[in-house]
Amino acid sequence: CPEALCVLCVALTASFSTACLYLNTTMKICLSFLTVAAVSALISSGVDAFSPVLGRSSVTTSSSRIVFGMSTMADSGVPPTTADASSDVADTEIPTNLPSDCGMDYVPLATMLATGQLAEADQFTRDALIVISGAKAKKRDFVYFTDVKNIPAKDLATMERLWNKFSNGKFGYSVQKRKWRQCKGDFEAFCRKIGWTATDGEIERKKRWFGASEFIYDVKKAPEGHLPLTSALRGTSLIKQILNHPVWDDEDWKKEP
Repeated sequence: CPEALCVLCVALTASFSTACLYLNTTMKICLSFLTVAAVSALISSGVDAFSPVLGRSSVTTSSSRIVFGMSTMADSGVPPTTADASSDVADTEIPTNLPSDCGMDYVPLATMLATGQLAEADQFTRDALIVISGAKAKKRDFVYFTDVKNIPAKDLATMERLWNKFSNGKFGYSVQKRKWRQCKGDFEAFCRKIGWTATDGEIERKKRWFGASEFIYDVKKAPEGHLPLTSALRGTSLIKQILNHPVWDDEDWKKEP
């Protein structure tokens, strides 16, 4: 009868509405749990002050050129892969005789430094260490401190001469080693001396690698030894090993090829 049919339709409509409401509520709860889980994972992963992840762009050997990844610092927790070129960089010849025991092409690094592209040069340097240390061959996108002994002195010397040349002696591992000695191996004092710390009121902290960069990619404004940056995500052993590499035992690295 029509009355029974009407009652049935009303009942079905009510049941459908209840099911939709339940589904909507369930989806919201699931999304909330996923959001909390994502935030927790981000915090526990160590993406915090002075905790970069190496290898977000790839470096090639002499057969080709550098290729940068598309991730940004805000997304990946690494320094920016791009920076504005310095407007007052003098015209200079880009060196091409850049020796490597690994077949690395350092012309891109020379070009970046010569044109004031310090963020790119900084990233290139870390990526190059992954390749020349053998870490890349081990399927790792970071350099472990025990890999440093495998880095050829010739390659470190080539990169160091470029950093020194285009910063007028202000940047480079050799400069950082001098600052390290002045600080008597005190990592906190070292970070303070080369401008890797910041203050929030009365609180001192390490500068952040994510979001808006707090590091200074400017030769004139940055303190001595500010660049290149080195990851402390896995502790301070990596930078200690780099600064203790045998290449710095004498001044031979300064000799042009």
